[in-house]
Amino acid sequence: MRLTDTVKGILANYGSDNPGTKANLARMLMTGRLAGTGKMIILPVDQGLEHSPARSFSVNPAGYDPLYHHQLAIDAGLNAYAAPLGALECSADAFPGEIPLILKVNHSTSVYRNNEAPDQAVFATVGDAVRLGCSAIGFTIYPSSDQQFAMYEEIAEMCREAKAVGLPTVIWSYPRGGNLSKAGETAVDIDGYAAYIAATCGAHIIKVKLPSDHIEQPEGKKAFEAGNIDISTQAARVKEIMRSALGGRRIVIFSGGAAKGADAVLDDARAIRDGGGNGLIIGRNSFQRPYDDAMKLLGGLIDIFLGKVQ
Repeated sequence: MRLTDTVKGILANYGSDNPGTKANLARMLMTGRLAGTGKMIILPVDQGLEHSPARSFSVNPAGYDPLYHHQLAIDAGLNAYAAPLGALECSADAFPGEIPLILKVNHSTSVYRNNEAPDQAVFATVGDAVRLGCSAIGFTIYPSSDQQFAMYEEIAEMCREAKAVGLPTVIWSYPRGGNLSKAGETAVDIDGYAAYIAATCGAHIIKVKLPSDHIEQPEGKKAFEAGNIDISTQAARVKEIMRSALGGRRIVIFSGGAAKGADAVLDDARAIRDGGGNGLIIGRNSFQRPYDDAMKLLGGLIDIFLGKVQ
């Protein structure tokens, strides 16, 4: 595998990491149709646990089988496939080495009462990731939750453990809970803060939602005005999130969000590309579509990041 100059430049931002961790980062960046571009599309399928199997898979019953998602990620030429322990224990042996795997180690459920103090339970370990041949672990934090500090301590420790065995960490950083408003969950000031918190916890790759133009904190509004920060377009807001991730020195990928039309998903990808984002992590908007439709959408997203289409 010969690294491109683009990938070498990204890896240079992780100078404190050992060769094993950088090799796994390189593997994700050098896999699939976007190999070598510095862009990534990852298929995450943790929704069956987070929301329920019926809510996640009944619209496309093939999705009840974990092997379906693993195969979809390979067929579409994606950079990696992320899933919980049980799903990867079903599929990892069926596709050994065909695509980098990310073991999502913590989860919540839709039957947990979590308005003020959303939290997640740890279902898997770094050892499980090594055993399954994974290229990274994934972990969710909820900045603003009344449980946020315990979550930061959990991932800081697990991130150190993962780095010691050569595994990068992907952090899902989703502000929610506490006194944060619903609009504040995607507010541009809070979203940038979430990216910075994830980077500070030790994330190599950060997943956040696409930000709105809402500013949640009065102090944030003053800072955005004083700094003359442009948030007038989605691309401009993506640029600000990238800047918040240690000056663009960390890989940031954006959530595909709730199920929506293909045109809206493609528009999101254009904004991410134009704002300098590293890519997408797209679940429901791909696997809830029939296979052929999912392949068409994922192919269209890749073409946008390759610059083949506007």
